[in-house]
Amino acid sequence: MRKTTVSVLIIFSALLLHAQTEEARPRARDLGIKAGVLPPGPLNAITDVAGVKVGHTTIIQGDNVRTGVTAILPHGGNLFKEKAPGAVFVGNAFGKLIGSTQVNELGEIETPILLTSTLSTPKVADALISYMLSLKGNENVQSVNPLVGETNDGYLNDIRSRPITEQDVFNAIKNAKDGPVEEGAVGAGTGTVAFGFKGGIGTASRRLPANLGGYTVGVLAQSNYGGILTIAGAPVGRELGVYYLKDAVEGEKRSSTSTPDHTADGSIMIVVATDAPIDHRNLNRLAARAMMGLARTGSSGSNGSGDFVIAFSTAASLRIQNNLPQTPPRTLLSNESMSPLFEAVIEATEEAIYNSLFKAHDTTGRGHTVKALPVKETVEILKKYNVVK
Repeated sequence: MRKTTVSVLIIFSALLLHAQTEEARPRARDLGIKAGVLPPGPLNAITDVAGVKVGHTTIIQGDNVRTGVTAILPHGGNLFKEKAPGAVFVGNAFGKLIGSTQVNELGEIETPILLTSTLSTPKVADALISYMLSLKGNENVQSVNPLVGETNDGYLNDIRSRPITEQDVFNAIKNAKDGPVEEGAVGAGTGTVAFGFKGGIGTASRRLPANLGGYTVGVLAQSNYGGILTIAGAPVGRELGVYYLKDAVEGEKRSSTSTPDHTADGSIMIVVATDAPIDHRNLNRLAARAMMGLARTGSSGSNGSGDFVIAFSTAASLRIQNNLPQTPPRTLLSNESMSPLFEAVIEATEEAIYNSLFKAHDTTGRGHTVKALPVKETVEILKKYNVVK
């Protein structure tokens, strides 16, 4: 039996065992948590933005490998031939976001957006280049700008082994689909930790009323950072006794064993999609507002946290096609029309992060166990602060 087949069987068996032993966990909205005032789209996911697809490859091997790849496709065609307008906003640059400088120079995204583990970023980027070169119509392409972001899953994952293969990357892209998005400890969120609890992949969306254009904003987050967890204004992390600077504030002596319970280090990758007709300049402004949603969750924005936002528009009229003459004038939203979209991305980012926590499950790797955010206790705290009934 080939090595790749054995690996796939191991992963499948691990996932099957997980599915049989882990009970379903709720999303934030299932518990009555509503971030903001705007309504979500039908799925409350980034895939509410028409054309956007998401795929995961989850890699669970033995006792030490807990990692993966998540792919976000702005549209289902050849992105190199029909580039999407895009922008990257950097909150804190402690991270490895391959391809960001060209995106901001040209205002274009020409590959799927991939998220993964820190030390696997170059391998994933190399596989993404191979994927793009293999596409029909790209036979003469001699330059590709892969867009790959990461967070560090080294607490639960044997990050130095860099187990992600080219086929893992291909599978995440080829299996990407519209519809509901799997959340929690999947794909690039398999081994992440947030606020001392199990982090992961989360998503949410907001749809503007018709009198504001009816546009949709969707967000997907890979949470792996710290601070003082706050949910809809309630100090959940403080109440649970798991928060940044607890040892200093309460005068506790920390164990010499490294744990993520009270740290603010880590990273977060946020991907923002919208069908609103906005180009690089206003996409950059939209991406910047995602940081406000991040702040609402209690992020401390520490020195060791890489906080990045990638934003793109799916508006077909704004796609950039290679080797074509100058296109006719395009209709773009005015600056004044951006404010409702700013509110939408703040709310969707906040809720996507909550979903990444609520949907995650207890995970053990490298001899460490990270518990998921306790639902029952969290709901009691939210009731205490009148967030839910």
